[in-house]
Amino acid sequence: MRELKTSKEFEIRFSEVDSMNIVWHGAYPLYFEDAREAFGKKYDLGYMRIFDSGYYAPLVDLSFQYKKPLLYGMHPRIDIIYRPTEAAKIIFDYEIYDTEDESLVATGRSIQVFMDRDYQLVWNNPAFYEEWKQKWNVL
Repeated sequence: MRELKTSKEFEIRFSEVDSMNIVWHGAYPLYFEDAREAFGKKYDLGYMRIFDSGYYAPLVDLSFQYKKPLLYGMHPRIDIIYRPTEAAKIIFDYEIYDTEDESLVATGRSIQVFMDRDYQLVWNNPAFYEEWKQKWNVL
């Protein structure tokens, strides 16, 4: 099975740090969101593809673990890795690195499910998602 992964370097904005110059914990979900958008562009699984196929993909689980602080002025990189599952879910793992020394700063995971346009949970993989899995050999 093939591993689907992409990376994105990002800047830490002054508005994301607290009085100790440490990135506020609420910024991490935004970094993960940026990584999901980069993944979607690279592998054609963006939010508009999901929406245009008649579905929503809300987050139902989001977690992260801090290894060391992100500070203003750092230039980190986030790696996003798709984790295949037979369930009707999209699962990603995240790793944030300090590009100065390649040390691990944080890890995380997100889980998204599918809902139809009536906001009903979809228990089986939508056809477009099955086709996507076949295209990228992640079944």
